[in-house]
Amino acid sequence: MKYAALLVLLCMTVACSTDDTVATVEQWPHIPAGFPPVPVPADNPLTKEKAELGRFLFYDKQLSLDGTVSCASCHRSATAFSDAPNQISAGVESRRGQRNSPMIVNAAYAPTLFWDGRAPSLEEQAMAAFLSPVEMAADTFAVAAYLRRQYADRWVRVFGDTTVTMMRAMQAIASFERTLISANSRYDKFLRGDTAALSTSERRGMRLFFSDRTMCGECHGGPLLTDNKFHNIGLFFHYFDKGRYDVTGNLDDEALFRTPTLRNVALSAPYMATGDADPGIMMTLEQVVDHYNDGGKPFATKDKRVRKLGLSDQEKRDLVEFMKALTDSSVITDPRFADPFR
Repeated sequence: MKYAALLVLLCMTVACSTDDTVATVEQWPHIPAGFPPVPVPADNPLTKEKAELGRFLFYDKQLSLDGTVSCASCHRSATAFSDAPNQISAGVESRRGQRNSPMIVNAAYAPTLFWDGRAPSLEEQAMAAFLSPVEMAADTFAVAAYLRRQYADRWVRVFGDTTVTMMRAMQAIASFERTLISANSRYDKFLRGDTAALSTSERRGMRLFFSDRTMCGECHGGPLLTDNKFHNIGLFFHYFDKGRYDVTGNLDDEALFRTPTLRNVALSAPYMATGDADPGIMMTLEQVVDHYNDGGKPFATKDKRVRKLGLSDQEKRDLVEFMKALTDSSVITDPRFADPFR
C-alpha cells in the first residue's frame, strides 16, 4: 500500500508524461519534471555565462598547486562525477585524505556538502577543496595571476569587471555544478509512463525498495533518492572517523554520515564514506545489499531502521537490478558537462 501511494504521488508529480526527451542547451536551465527548483544563493545568481566559465575552471588543473589536479580529477564525468573506482582520491603530489569522494550529480539540492556536512553551500565546498592541502592546495596569488591572464575576456562577460577573487572563481564553479542535474534513468522513464522501461526483476526490486519491509526509501526516496540527512548504518563496531560529530561536537552525531543519492549508483563504486584498506568499503552493489540484509554492526548511534531483513537470494538480486536501473547515461554524454580542454 505504501509503495502504491508513493508511485501515484510520483506520477502526479511528473504529470505522467511520456516525453523522455533529454534537455538541450536551448532549454537551459532545465529543471526536470517532478524536481524542485534549484536553490540559488542571492549573491550568486545562476547565468549561462557563469556556468560555462565554471565548467572551464572545474576542469582546469592549473588551479592546483602543481598543475596536476582539477575538480574533475576526483569528480569525473565518465563515472557520473564520482571518482570510481578509486577508494581515496589522489590530490597534489599524490596526497590523500581519508574518505571516498562523493558523487556531485544533483548536489545543487544538498543543503550541506561533504560526508560530514561541513560546507553549507557549493561555493564553500569548492573553496574547501581548492585550499585543502590534500586536494588542490592552491596558491591563491598564483591562481589569481593565472586567471587574469587566461580568463580575462570571460571574466568581464560574467562579472562585469576584471577584479579576480577566489570567491568569484568558486561562484563560477558552483554555478556549473548547479547544472549537473540527473533525471533521465530508466526508472524516470517508467515513472513518466513507459511501463516497458523496467524489467520484471527491476519492478520487483522497486516495490521491495520502497516497501515497509526494507525501508530503503525512507532515506533514499523522492526525486533525489536521498534525504540529505545524516545516519549511521552500522559499518563498524568502532569508528576512527567520527563523521558529523567532528562538525557539531554532538555525541548523538557520532559516526553519522550524509545519505548519498542512489542516482547513477551503479557507476560510482566503491561505496560508503570510508577509505581504502578499510573493511567498511564495499566494491559491489551486492555487498551493499548484503550489509543491509545482515542488519549492520551494533553501535550507539546506528539508525534503528537498519536491521536484519531476511531477504531471499532472488530479492537481493531484484534490489541490485533496480539500483542499476537508476543509471542516467545522459550525464556522461551531455556536451554541456564535458571537459572543454579536450
